[in-house]
Amino acid sequence: MIKPEIRVIGIDDGKFVPRKKGSVIIVGVVFRGGCSLEGVMHAHVIVDGFDATEQISIMIRTSTHDKQLRLIMLNGITFGGFNVVDLKKLHSQTKLPVLALASKKPGLDAIHTAINQMSQSEKRWALILKAGAIHEIMCKGKKLYMETEGISLSDAQEIVELTATRSSLPEPLRVAHLIASGVSP
Repeated sequence: MIKPEIRVIGIDDGKFVPRKKGSVIIVGVVFRGGCSLEGVMHAHVIVDGFDATEQISIMIRTSTHDKQLRLIMLNGITFGGFNVVDLKKLHSQTKLPVLALASKKPGLDAIHTAINQMSQSEKRWALILKAGAIHEIMCKGKKLYMETEGISLSDAQEIVELTATRSSLPEPLRVAHLIASGVSP
C-alpha cells in the first residue's frame, strides 16, 4: 500500500522557441501526496540537446528534499523539444522510481518523423524506444498515458490517482507546469 503522504517530485519544462538554440527552464515541484506543496527547484536543459537526464538527476540529488523523495514524475519523456530523458539511467542515478505521464497518447510515427529531421536522430529514437511500453490508464474518468521505470504499473497508477486531487493530472505535474510556464520568458 502506498502511503497517502508519499513525497513525489513533478517535473515540467517552461516555454521555449522550437529549434532555436538556447536553454529552457525545468521546474521540479515536491508534493506530499496530492495536497501539500513542500518545495520548488529548477535547472536548465539545452533545447533539443542531450542533457535532460543528467540535469534532472543533479537537480534532485543536490536538493534538500533528496532523501525524502519516493518517486519522480515527469511530464512526458522529452524536455525542451527533443531532449529525451533516459528513464532507466535517471532511475539508476537517483535510486528513485520514474513515471513519465502524458495526457495525450504519444504519436510515435509523428515523433519518429520529426526526430529524423534532427541531428543524432538514431540516438534520440533509441532513447524513446528504451523507455518501454506506453500504458493507458484512467484517472478521474480521463485517459492518461505513462511509461515507468523501477515501479509496478499498479503502484504507479495508485500514485497517480492519489496525487490527482484537483484534476486528472497529478498535482506535482500540474503545479510544475504552472510554475515553469509562469517563469519562462
